[in-house]
Amino acid sequence: MCHVLDVRPSSYYNWINRGVSNQQIHRNQCELLVRVAHDETKQRYGCERLHAHLAEQGHHISQYMVRRIKEEYGIVCRRHKRFKVTTNSNHNKFIYPNLLDQKFDISRPNEAWVSDITYIWTDEGWLYLAGVKDLYTKELVGYAINKRMTADLVCRALNMAIKNKRPTQGLIVHSDRGSQYCSHAYHKIIKKHKFKGSMSRRGNCFDNAPIESFWGILKNELVYHQDYKMRFEAINDIIKYIELEYNEELLAKHCFAATQGKSYARSETRIQKGLGYKTPRQVWFDFYRQAA
Repeated sequence: MCHVLDVRPSSYYNWINRGVSNQQIHRNQCELLVRVAHDETKQRYGCERLHAHLAEQGHHISQYMVRRIKEEYGIVCRRHKRFKVTTNSNHNKFIYPNLLDQKFDISRPNEAWVSDITYIWTDEGWLYLAGVKDLYTKELVGYAINKRMTADLVCRALNMAIKNKRPTQGLIVHSDRGSQYCSHAYHKIIKKHKFKGSMSRRGNCFDNAPIESFWGILKNELVYHQDYKMRFEAINDIIKYIELEYNEELLAKHCFAATQGKSYARSETRIQKGLGYKTPRQVWFDFYRQAA
């Protein structure tokens, strides 16, 4: 049954000719920008980081507007998954004291590093990743990947960090009590460079929370959304994520382009709320620029 509305013809034609309001046009533009930014950041950012990402690109959208648009149109981040701890501390090897004691607020780069091992599944079997993270810049300064979880794996990650950053003596190098970190080869590197070894308390994952946090980010944003057939596929993806997204290898190119009066796309990089919505290498660059 049809209902006839009691509307005067003049009112109807005025409504047609009025068109879309400026407010609705602005809302539509904001929706489009939020959708594009959500895809650019690979569906990883919550409202706060997405707002910061848009602001960095010069778009003036309030955080409230970003939140409303995400809620209204069901724009959600990728779902997080849990991961396991791989530490085996059932041994009688030498243990360093816990020098950090969960005090992760550091005043400069290369003052304290944290390290750990995680694993990634492929159809060819497990793949193990050892990482070293700077507590000030949050940068993954060293890493190594192999199909076996050995002392050599953690030694290669630490040596890469030393080669990349050339820290001075006195640097705190923290890890859990895993047998790889208690090996003679690992202790030899720490002693050679006059670093200070530090280890978590038994069974306390919070003592090494910053590197555990990175593993969660890596797996939630990359690994859990892939189905790796071969190990080399996972290795390529992980290295690309660390260098081009998390650490932001593109910073040098961006700075060079800025000196030439050009812009450089940065949609692939990953800003962090804890760093003031900067990337780890931006923090490193800013610290030494101010020091100079």
